Amino acid sequence: MKFLILDGSSLIYRAFYALPLLHTAKGDYTNAIFGFSTMLVRLLKDFDPDCVCNCLDASRKTFRTELFPDYKATRDKTPAELLSQIEPIKELCASLGIKNISIQNFEADDLIGTLAVQAADSEIDTAIVTGDRDSLQLLRKNLRVFFTKKGTQNLKVYNEETFLEEFKFQPRQLIDFKALQGDKSDNIPGIPTIGEKTAANLLISHDNLENIFANINEIQPKKVRDKLIAFEDQARLSKQLATINCHVPDLKFDPNEFKLQVDFSRLAEFCRRYELNKPLKQFHDLFAFRLNFDLSQQNQANLFDYESESTSEAVDSVQDENITYVRDLKSLLHREPEIESQLSNFFDISLANYLLYPDDSSRSKKIPERLNSEQMLQLGRKLKSSLESENLVQLYEKIELPLIPVLARMEKIGVLVDKSQIREKSLEIGKQINELIEEIYFLADEKFNINSTHQLGRILFEKLQLPPTKKTKTGYSTDVEVLESLKSQHPIIEKILDYRMLTKMKSTYLDGISALINPRTGRVHTKFHQTIAATGRLSSSDPNLQNVPIRTEIGRSIRALFIPGENFDYLLSADYSQIELRLLAHMSSDENFIRSFLSNEDIHARTAAEVFNVKIEEVNSDLRRRAKAVNFGIVYGISDYGLSKDLHISRKEAGEYISKFYERYSGVKNFLDDTIAFARENGYTQTLFGRKRQLPAISSPNFYTRSVAERMAMNSPIQGTAADIIKLAMIRVDDRLRRENLQSRIILQVHDELVFEVTTDEIESVEKIIHDEMEHVVELKIPLPVDIHIGKNWAEAK
Repeated sequence: MKFLILDGSSLIYRAFYALPLLHTAKGDYTNAIFGFSTMLVRLLKDFDPDCVCNCLDASRKTFRTELFPDYKATRDKTPAELLSQIEPIKELCASLGIKNISIQNFEADDLIGTLAVQAADSEIDTAIVTGDRDSLQLLRKNLRVFFTKKGTQNLKVYNEETFLEEFKFQPRQLIDFKALQGDKSDNIPGIPTIGEKTAANLLISHDNLENIFANINEIQPKKVRDKLIAFEDQARLSKQLATINCHVPDLKFDPNEFKLQVDFSRLAEFCRRYELNKPLKQFHDLFAFRLNFDLSQQNQANLFDYESESTSEAVDSVQDENITYVRDLKSLLHREPEIESQLSNFFDISLANYLLYPDDSSRSKKIPERLNSEQMLQLGRKLKSSLESENLVQLYEKIELPLIPVLARMEKIGVLVDKSQIREKSLEIGKQINELIEEIYFLADEKFNINSTHQLGRILFEKLQLPPTKKTKTGYSTDVEVLESLKSQHPIIEKILDYRMLTKMKSTYLDGISALINPRTGRVHTKFHQTIAATGRLSSSDPNLQNVPIRTEIGRSIRALFIPGENFDYLLSADYSQIELRLLAHMSSDENFIRSFLSNEDIHARTAAEVFNVKIEEVNSDLRRRAKAVNFGIVYGISDYGLSKDLHISRKEAGEYISKFYERYSGVKNFLDDTIAFARENGYTQTLFGRKRQLPAISSPNFYTRSVAERMAMNSPIQGTAADIIKLAMIRVDDRLRRENLQSRIILQVHDELVFEVTTDEIESVEKIIHDEMEHVVELKIPLPVDIHIGKNWAEAK
């Protein structure tokens, strides 16, 4: 995935001054719009991003002007001719699906920094386009800066290496550099008489401003030392002004929010209004290729003919004899719940498109945000025909389509959150975090930024002399794997790991969920997505309740915040027991695996006995834990390297575990080999219900790429079949509950688990329905048992 961040405030300014004043026949100024448009075409073509956003200043007043009223005070007033083009440029971005962002009290740089760091830290290829050198301080792994040297066409690309080569110090030191030298363009004062060379030499010798003042008596020559002493407060203020705030509140990088989704008719209308004939043709040429629906050449030309004046208004649905083609049937159900009785008369084109192209990487057939009636009709017919030719009609009609109203009801119901408890828990965790910070400072014998990889690396590997186990191009690695390997060597490590865990829990689950509680219902109304996961699994967002942890004490305390609503007494959890391992036994027909399940043995203990050559009664908790990792690792196509990392053993030993597993369960080995062979021959895998997943990379000449695809081939039929089964179970259980006029209802799905709100007098009936429907949704060679638990909150019910 690629994420492109535009520094709109900087680029609009550059575009305006790069070209002479241009205007339309009506007198609207367009030079900045034209320059910005042509730059966008080039960037979208060359970088080919999946996600894009445009960051702009909200006003000249920010937290920096509160610190220093003269910040940027020397800049000229923005010309009216330029001001008049800002809103049209934002409209241009909106027509391209590019989100415009501005937040009061923060500069565009702060928004850029917050989003860029989050994306880069998530291993997303991120690029910032700017004419402002301030963004260079953000350079790191997965993050580049495209710097506009002149106008908007001449770009210089910076990464960590090219920056170091040019400036002779690290990108993070740019803020210290500005603190010393100052910055005339932003009116950052710095220290008088300290120039570029002196500032650079000071940083090369002492790393940062704090170290310079900590070792002030060592600074030579004396006149430089005297200036530093005299203007220390001014230098520290300058550093504050120069530092990009990468933690703007409530600004999160969500790929779904920043996806590039072009509104073709709106884009064409915009370009015509501002007489942008050349950019219109460039956008046409670019996106006609990027968003090709693989229709016939004739239909393809008609679909995206931007020059045609016959394009009618975009629609969400279109009637075709007895079928209504819609873009998003779940959204329509929310607005018109009465249509559920005629569900079979509707065809959801987004859902069909997903079934045909489940992988984002292969789903080049992305649907534009706006389609007119004729486009919608052509596309709907094409997708309907494709479902038939790919034998996906049963999957669509029996699983995906009837699931839509179930999900719509669950979204409308939501889940009640104990608001008073979540506030108290957030305060409690915040207090623990603060205590951990003080303990970490004490153990380090100094204060430092615990979230800074560089500063933490210096503390651990230079000051405390712990052995570095991994280095990156920019310094020491402090990732989880490194810290886990050092846990026994110093008490600070455990504190840092606890700090990271607690801050994530607080920000993601406590504060994040609190912000999404509906003030009217007191519930969070998560959105369930059918068209995201390539394997067929459902996903959820706003908030994502499928990742709420369960195996840790704090995770359970967070689940305890979810409670039954008014008129309900308990939450009930129904969870398929080891469904993926059972499916592996069924699909592989391995006699030993099947026998273990039919005998109701502890499958992990049985595997431990077989792999480690001991009697089953001699299997201890450690051996069972290792066998469990082997069992689930096999399901996910784990390698000896991956298993060695999971169990902290040698790669050779891990390989022996896997070999012994396959010796005992040879049917599993044959099944996985056959699955890979099928995928290699056909280019896809499929589930017991016919769900397909394309894997073109399985024939790649690149070993790594091919290996990843092979692991997907091993897992997708199993995980996908599990997803199909839980969806069928949801449909059948929901139908029974409603047919029997029960008040109890499904409120959540978390992979293999369904969560219900139930009343005391209905518990027995609900449990019977769950056993009847969930355990017999499909007939396998082995039982498919469901574990049921009840509690006053979600934690107690698990």
